[in-house]
Amino acid sequence: MTIEEAQQIVDNWINTTGVRYFNELTNMAMLTEEVGEVARIIARRYGEQSFKESDKHKELADELADVLFVLICIANQTGVDLTEALQKNLDKKTKRDADRHRNNEKLK
Repeated sequence: MTIEEAQQIVDNWINTTGVRYFNELTNMAMLTEEVGEVARIIARRYGEQSFKESDKHKELADELADVLFVLICIANQTGVDLTEALQKNLDKKTKRDADRHRNNEKLK
């Protein structure tokens, strides 16, 4: 599925199953919450924290998908074409960082 298709699928889901979009502030709070859940899994799986019993069943892929879903909701309701935005962002990074990372001693 393309990013454009994902935006359309989420929009269709919101307008049928979800009834309507939550407002932008609610979605921002939800995005923050979902990113926190991703951080919790990463801290336990790749960091030094141990899993709590209640966290052992959580899947990173599912939590990342939650982040993506809410991010797409915010893009849809604010009129952002994520395909175009990502391409512009990659172009910016390519120009700005053409030699920066290659010359970073910390990355060698």
